Order: sequence, then structure tokens, then C-alpha cells
Amino acid sequence: MKKLLADSFHNDPRVAQAKQLILDALADHQAKLDGVRPPDADFKAQHEQAVERFSQLRGGKLFYPYIASGLGKGALVELADGSIKYDFITGIGVHGWGHCHPDMVEAGIDAALRDTIMQGNLQQGAQSAALSQKLIDAARENGSRLEHCFLTTSGAMANENALKLAFHHKAPANRVLAFERCFMGRSLALAQITDKPAYRVGLPQTVAVDYVPFFDSNQPKESTELALKTLRSHLARYPGQHAVMSFELVQGEGGYYPGDHDFFVALMDELKAHGVLVMADEIQTFGRTTRLFAFQHFGIDQYVDVVTIGKLSQVCATFFTDALKPKPGLISQTFTGSTSSIFAASKIIDGLLHGGYFGQDGKITRLHDHFVSRLEAIADRHPGAVAGPFGIGGMIAFTPFDGALETVKKAIFALYDAGVIAFLAGSGPYRVRFLMPIGAVTTDDIDAVCQIIEDTLPGLASNDNS
Repeated sequence: MKKLLADSFHNDPRVAQAKQLILDALADHQAKLDGVRPPDADFKAQHEQAVERFSQLRGGKLFYPYIASGLGKGALVELADGSIKYDFITGIGVHGWGHCHPDMVEAGIDAALRDTIMQGNLQQGAQSAALSQKLIDAARENGSRLEHCFLTTSGAMANENALKLAFHHKAPANRVLAFERCFMGRSLALAQITDKPAYRVGLPQTVAVDYVPFFDSNQPKESTELALKTLRSHLARYPGQHAVMSFELVQGEGGYYPGDHDFFVALMDELKAHGVLVMADEIQTFGRTTRLFAFQHFGIDQYVDVVTIGKLSQVCATFFTDALKPKPGLISQTFTGSTSSIFAASKIIDGLLHGGYFGQDGKITRLHDHFVSRLEAIADRHPGAVAGPFGIGGMIAFTPFDGALETVKKAIFALYDAGVIAFLAGSGPYRVRFLMPIGAVTTDDIDAVCQIIEDTLPGLASNDNS
């Protein structure tokens, strides 16, 4: 059977041998990454200079003095100062397969052997089409109406494209509905929707936004009624002017508050009655609940008109129904993704769908339950030190002590110094949040991290009382 030259090259035995040699060498060096390690004095000055220089170059201080060496093993990562830490925030959810996972290394090698580094509007590889089909098939598994998948370079662009599709379809409607405490991104339009005024200081208004209170699991009926009342008020005040409502199904930066099926359906029925589109912003929730998509986890497949994914997926995407199919040029982009991100995405999607991650007894649920049980045990042993934990699936958080911003900052920097990388979320109270590398993390990793948490938190209380 006749073959393309590319097929002959990619299947050349020398290529396979070279790839295996790289993977073997990786495994040999990863064997030395066996736990947390403090910085090495020999690298300290050089690392500090690199951090300072990089901060100057980018015009702002790095949040952590984090510059990677380029080697890691699952949840462990080596930094350029010689330290080894547990990465339990994974670039705020991006590195879901951890560091130097063999699947990701192999995907990167395969991508490097293709003819282009980037793929885009005029020149796509076969891998983009295959990935898009794989994602659409998964998105339609429970009967959603999503038929199209537009790949893109970032979660912000995926959300921008979703808004453009919605406004285009619902013109001249020009308003957006969103939840209080939502985070949608930091572009000019998305910063306007994100419910955090500090992110839009000095920026011009670009989109008119009306906010609806989010679900409160402590008062499900009351919070649903309040949200419906607020939504109806907005719809009555601006009749026909809302194009879309963005649903962050689990509030990420807002503090890891999950929603609820009945809550979402009540709002979505009202929106449908008024002809307002339903958007699911899954930049952070994708691949982190009991199903690939959180809209599937919450059972709202029939309601969604447009959905966005990112972070864990490596290459980002906007899904939409046939009714929202745009005119040519509306969402065209020079880059729709790097070849390496497309190859990595395909590996991750296959791993998630066929690796036993989903369902009520899937790997994500088991990891969540294990982490939560360990945090609850710490809370029992140290009253007042840990409130919660909160979240769902691969998204977990707790509130240390009083939950004040300065307290949480002290906590995450103390954890960083002790060998655990976390981040903060929420506001009044603030929380320490984790996004585990679900494709690589083990219960032993979780146990080690929880031990560091338990060893670190009491010291913070002592410092506060001194």
C-alpha cells in the first residue's frame, strides 16, 4: 500500500529507537527525584539573579521565585535553585499530567517531528481535525446539541470567541449575564465580566454586565429563589438586550464553590424562555469532575449553546451549536494552537476517557476523597487551623485560620518554602487552593503534601500570636 513520505518518516525505526532512548534516559534521571529537597546553596545566587532579571524583563515581580530547571516527575518538580517541590497548583491547572510525564514527552517528540511548530487558520495538520472530532464526540455523548469545535491558543481567546458567537447570533443584544464572584479572564472584554474591580482599573468599559448571585449549598432553595428573582429583574429591566449568560459551573478564583443541577436548570429554563443563550465556561472545570465536561457532571447537556475549555486540555477550544455557526472571518485566528499542544491534548483526552478517571468511583473521585479525608483529619487535630475543605473533584481548597488575605498569603508562601506549591482563591474568606496533577498524582503524594501542611500551619499560628 502506498504511503505518504511523512508516514515513512514518522514510522522510521530510527525515529522509534531515538524516542525510546530519550524516554529511557528520562526515567534514569527521574529516579533521583524522590521527594522534597531544599534549595542548593551552590545555585542560590544564580537563581536569585535570574528571578530578579526576569521580573524586570516582564515588568512585574514573579508571584513565586519559581524558575524551573526543566526536569520533574509527576507531582514533583525541580527548580533552578536545586530545590524539589510538590506542584499541587500545576500552573493554575495547566499541567494536569504533572511534570515530564512520559506521555507528554512522547507527544512533544512526535509534535517536534511535524513540519510546523504552530497550526492555524490557513494551515492545519491532520491532528487538529482528529482532536476536534474526538472532543465533539465526547461533548455529544449525552445528547448535547454541540456540533462545532474551534481550537484556540488560550482560555481567554476561547471565551472571547464564545462571546463573539453569542453577540453575532443575538444582535443587536449587547448585554451579558454572569455570576457574582465569577472569573472569566483578563482581556478587555473578559476583565469587564470578571467580578473583580481590581482587574479593570483604568480600563474602558467594553461590555455591559449584569450579575446574578451564585448557588449556596447551605441554603439551596433560598439561593435558587434569590438568583431567579435577580435574573428576572435584569431581564425585565433590559428586555431583549441580553445575548448570553456565562455559567462558571464551579467558581474557581471565586473560592471553589460548586453549583447544583436544580439551581442551573431553574436559571437556564428562565433564560431559554427569554431567548438568552447559555454558555458554560469550563476553562478550569474541564476534566476535573466525574465526567470530561462539568456540564455533563451536572446533567445540563441539553441546555448549553456554547462551551469553552482550557488549562488541562493544553490547546483550548470553543464548542457551539449549529445555530451559532458564524459567518467567515468572525473567529478566524492566525494561530489556533501549537502542534505540541495539539498532540499533548490528544494524549490527555485519551487518558481521561479510557484511564478510569470518571464516574462516582473513578480516579478523580478517589483522589478527591483521599485528599479531603486527610485535610479533615488535620482540621480535627488542629481546631481553627483548617476550615473546609471545599471544592469538587480535582479542585480542592481550605481556609486557614481567619481566612484573611494576609493569613492566606502567609500560608501559601510558607507551604512553598516547605516544598508544596499552592495558590489562593476566594475573598472574605480567602482560601488555599489546589489543582492536583490528576494524570500523575498518587495517594502517597497527597499524604506527603498533607504532612507538610500539618507541619507548616501550627508555625503560622505561633507567629501570629507572637
